[in-house]
Amino acid sequence: MALSDFKVLTFDVVGTLIDFESGVLNAVRRIGGPAAAKLSDDEIFAPYLRGRELNYERSSEVMKLVYIHLAKELGLPADETSADSFQYAILQHPAFPDSVQALARLRKHYRLVAMTNADRSTFTFYSHTLGNPFHDSVTADEAVHPKPDPLFFAFNRGRQSAFGYKQEEILHVAQSQYHDIGVAKSLGYKTCWIERRQGQKGFGGTPAVPELTRPDYHFPTLAALADAVEAETA
Repeated sequence: MALSDFKVLTFDVVGTLIDFESGVLNAVRRIGGPAAAKLSDDEIFAPYLRGRELNYERSSEVMKLVYIHLAKELGLPADETSADSFQYAILQHPAFPDSVQALARLRKHYRLVAMTNADRSTFTFYSHTLGNPFHDSVTADEAVHPKPDPLFFAFNRGRQSAFGYKQEEILHVAQSQYHDIGVAKSLGYKTCWIERRQGQKGFGGTPAVPELTRPDYHFPTLAALADAVEAETA
């Protein structure tokens, strides 16, 4: 199936468009001071993931609890002020350098839909950071069941069908094998893996999977996807 055959691109946001790994690492090292500066990326991500698993509710509210869990494990400042600082930093995660321009390019060819485990409040900040490129969006608090729960995808499929779009017209674009690529593929979606961690070991700030799911399309950056679309439609 050609890229130009799709009408809708659905996007994971955090990790695919927003560089949350850099955001988390920078915030922890800034708040944690010299003790945090000595820690490797993986030493920070491991307790971060455990904290997020325990505190999986609205990201605009519980990331301070994720930080407190992380800080206690690592012996970093775990006071209320430090936790509040981490919570606020979540809203300021940067976009990947190519995200804004690539989304603007892709918007010329497709309906763009965000599918994010962030809640609506947090997503509003991320959408602004990305230049508000989306025609539609679904957040975890609205879908109730966060990814990788298939019910999240069912919620969005119903939503897009109300606008006249069929599942076979949708290409799901994401970085996370755990939250997106594996489940989307199993549900019959065509998938595009943006491998943001290409060349790096491990899974960073996303949960590991026992085996990688082979996507239908595979690019190292969102810009590379936009390049491929433009080359095909030229």
